[in-house]
Amino acid sequence: MAKKLLLVDVDCGVDDAQALMLALAAPQVEILGITCCHGNSTIENVCKNVLRVLQTCDRLSIPVYGGASRALLGHSTDASFYHGVDGLGDVPDAISPGLDSLQKEHAVLAMLRIINEYPGQVTLVATGPLTNLALALNMDPTFSQKVKNLFIMGGNMESRGNTTVCGEFNFASDPEAAYIVLNGFDCPTHIATWEFTCRNGLPWTFYHEWLSQNTKKAEFMREITAHSEEYTKNCSKNDGEEWTKGFVSCDSYAMAAAVDDKFVTDVTHCVVDVELGGTLTRGMMVLDTLGKLQRKRKAFVMTKCDKEKLKFLLIQALQ
Repeated sequence: MAKKLLLVDVDCGVDDAQALMLALAAPQVEILGITCCHGNSTIENVCKNVLRVLQTCDRLSIPVYGGASRALLGHSTDASFYHGVDGLGDVPDAISPGLDSLQKEHAVLAMLRIINEYPGQVTLVATGPLTNLALALNMDPTFSQKVKNLFIMGGNMESRGNTTVCGEFNFASDPEAAYIVLNGFDCPTHIATWEFTCRNGLPWTFYHEWLSQNTKKAEFMREITAHSEEYTKNCSKNDGEEWTKGFVSCDSYAMAAAVDDKFVTDVTHCVVDVELGGTLTRGMMVLDTLGKLQRKRKAFVMTKCDKEKLKFLLIQALQ
């Protein structure tokens, strides 16, 4: 059976690392390249983190490309409160690869080239702000027509934010990019929203069993997740938000959907858009379930999934 070809765009924090390791361990998957974007940390840290993950998995042969360092309008964000300043829990690592291990080609140019080399064959998975994708689409309006499928972790479906009142981090970090992608991509688009991931969190008992595996990968994961675990537990004590009640590896849901066709068990198929001008709602994803926008381009917004499949894929990732 031919392998699934993936091109992965990340802002590599802890859950991006989990998603990457999930894909790297899937025997039916071949990752053609990893493009890096601003988001959870600086672009330099994001690139270093991807290389560090690949080193841990003995997969440094996969090319890594540095991309957009800030949003289309120049704004910069970070999620150091959750991921640590460096994006991977601020765990020192003196032997991780340096930036000289990056490819010289810019991420957006690499994205265009790879998709053109494999037209209609590559699934694109985006787990950070959509800046690189928007730039690629603006450079080549036919770009998305050559992508087999697009899987996004980002946005929301019930106006519940985690960064602003109504904005999810990835979309709120570059609302214009999200708008361009959702309005411009012609390939089948699948979205794992913030609320979807929260509703499908895994038990903390599974999380501890997952990390208790006696492998190099599990040791690495234990180290980089300590900061985010502590942050989550402190939030649970203070406000008891839904996302704190279990282990939620947001980016892994989009990756699991890309890797396993049967992972998602139900979707809402509708037109989606991004609010750009609202005082309180800028960056919010809007679902047009009534068809008021009268547009043909629709997205598959995930609503239910097989959590046992996710557990299996996560366990496999650390073996």
